[in-house]
Amino acid sequence: MAFVILLPTTALIAFWFVLLSRVENGDWLIAAYNKVLDNILLIEKLRMKESVHQEKLLRYRGIAAIIIRFLPRGDAGKKIRLLEAENERLRSGDLKKTSIFPMPGYVLQRRFETLGKGSVHKTLTTKYSELYNRKYAEGKAKHMLAKLLSYPVIGVCALMLPGSMFISAGNSRIGAALIGIGPVLIIVLVYAMYDELSDRVKKRRAAIGRQFPNVVSKLALLMTSGMIMDRAWKETSYSQETELYMEMRKTSQELDNLVSPEAAYGGFISRCSTKETAKLASAIMQNLAKGNAEIGRFLKDMAREAWLERRHTAKRDAEKANSKLMIPTLLIFVAILLILLVPIAMNFSV
Repeated sequence: MAFVILLPTTALIAFWFVLLSRVENGDWLIAAYNKVLDNILLIEKLRMKESVHQEKLLRYRGIAAIIIRFLPRGDAGKKIRLLEAENERLRSGDLKKTSIFPMPGYVLQRRFETLGKGSVHKTLTTKYSELYNRKYAEGKAKHMLAKLLSYPVIGVCALMLPGSMFISAGNSRIGAALIGIGPVLIIVLVYAMYDELSDRVKKRRAAIGRQFPNVVSKLALLMTSGMIMDRAWKETSYSQETELYMEMRKTSQELDNLVSPEAAYGGFISRCSTKETAKLASAIMQNLAKGNAEIGRFLKDMAREAWLERRHTAKRDAEKANSKLMIPTLLIFVAILLILLVPIAMNFSV
């Protein structure tokens, strides 16, 4: 029995190593490029966190400020220097920090075009376009698909081998559990990687929806006070550090770098991917093209609609929260009834 299980496991391991031997230099470069991009995004988050911390410090005075300065916290500066040093090594060709585990997935994508250009790849590219940018989406999607193809083989082999060893040692129950439940668990964990990406996109869209009323209200206020659109957009984008404001900031930087308004606002629409932001950017592009003098009034109306929709969304979220709390409330009620009734029943039995 153990030999029957060990034979396909050995074949899978051999297949994985054959794929690994056929990894090309371009595959390593894409993996290293993704690692550099992840490090850059992590550096930006650390710097943002550090800037928020510094702003909080400025609010305190006297003894409170001294106490807060000496409180233990993560050394963001040290982490940033380590990540920057790692990026320098990767850019110079030192690929030691690049993981080998997803690399066979790159080979499979090259060998089978239906994998590299199929529906899963297109879905991943669309999601990564929102989270990052069209410029980086293709590489990120390719790397994620490589993980989805390679990790199941590694996981199944990692569970089948000890399972066969337990069976050969006479402990068939544990071995059968590893062999039977293990592959299912691996599939669930691999799917969780894909689902986590979808969850990030949903949370990001929800965050953008929550921030939109504030953004459009600020734009309406600045425009009605006489400020031109480009300046109002820039002032609004630098007022906060959340998702929608950061996307507006990217658009403002593109406009400063002489990117055409159609391309800049079009990129904003594709990155945010919500009805509200698409309507806002389309109205701004129309204003730039036709010289619409009513843009201030249009923004006021949009702000009013956005706040109404925000209230409706808050009510729907509250109703969902109440329905989710119903089951825990019933469980607590049943537990209280048991606490009260069990002693009474014991007294009657006596």
